[in-house]
Amino acid sequence: MNLKQHITLKRLFIEDQSCIGLKFYANKAIQIIIKELNNVQWSVEFTMYYVQNNKTNIDQIFSLFRGIAWIDTQYFYEKNRSKELNETFDSSWVKARKRPNDFKFCPDNYLQKLELKKYANNTVKTYVSCFEDFLNYYKQRDINKLDENDVRNYLEYLIKMNRSDSYLNQAINSIKFYYETVLGMPNRFYSIERPRQKRKLPVVLSKEDVSLIIASSNNLKHKCIISLLYSAGLRRSELLNLKLEDIESKRMLIRVRDAKGNKDRYTLLSEKLLKDLRLYYKEYQPKNYLFEGQTKDQYSPNSVGKVVSNAAIKAGIRIPVSSHILRHSFATHLLESGVDIRYIQLLLGHNSTKTTEIYTHVAKSSFDFIKNPLDF
Repeated sequence: MNLKQHITLKRLFIEDQSCIGLKFYANKAIQIIIKELNNVQWSVEFTMYYVQNNKTNIDQIFSLFRGIAWIDTQYFYEKNRSKELNETFDSSWVKARKRPNDFKFCPDNYLQKLELKKYANNTVKTYVSCFEDFLNYYKQRDINKLDENDVRNYLEYLIKMNRSDSYLNQAINSIKFYYETVLGMPNRFYSIERPRQKRKLPVVLSKEDVSLIIASSNNLKHKCIISLLYSAGLRRSELLNLKLEDIESKRMLIRVRDAKGNKDRYTLLSEKLLKDLRLYYKEYQPKNYLFEGQTKDQYSPNSVGKVVSNAAIKAGIRIPVSSHILRHSFATHLLESGVDIRYIQLLLGHNSTKTTEIYTHVAKSSFDFIKNPLDF
């Protein structure tokens, strides 16, 4: 059956009620049939017909238009973006904080939805902090009665306070999460403008500087951490989640589990590093994670940051060095040595080569064929 007509279902929130919007191109047959829906009404604001959002009306829509029009639900049913994270959701800190008596805490349903969606604890802290700032800016207002103009006024306030573009985006995400995901009204703030994204080039170290940092490590454990971040191009969280069985020495590969985007991938294992890792294992005897704290729990992100920055300072590097700069350096050095950008994309775990292409802007080999005019 060839259905030339189609109706797109939309989630609407009209007069504090969840509704089903029906969007379609003008068609006499559909306009006649649509009047048969229970209590169907026309919305001037959204320029479409709508009915109350309930199972009876959804079933009636599919029944009435079967064989007449294709029902497009891609904007109506929420996609499941849940992540399988190897961490326990913890929101106990929210109410445990000391705050003024009139402080408005994050609503329980906000926290429950974050848990159901399996958001990472770091993301939860960011969302809660940003959303509570918004709540307390409108302390005397009912949060469910705020509209787009109120959100824009708040964003203008943040701009006047010189908050970063990153914070503005986080604030927007936390606000949209409440209205669109917790309350289920995804059309509410669709036109809120975001700051124009700045395109910054990654900071990259020379191979010599990386070698100096590794050589300046305080002990074997720190040396292995820095070497692994650089030689495998790992994110800090990926390094911390590595387990003993992820080091596949027979294949000279490292398995990275549940990385960004909930994906697994393989990356390179250095022969030099493997020798150090074997010595490290004999000395430290990790039980579960490759790198563990003194109580044999997972090594902390702050500890990794200090290991890298302290070694860089000791090596005499004049810029602040983070674990992510080592990852940038890994990608750039591979590109400079002639490795195809598609392989680098796979090693880094990027979804597209477009993300990886930024390293072509900092790779020295990109400019090797150009002679400096001062040297003509």
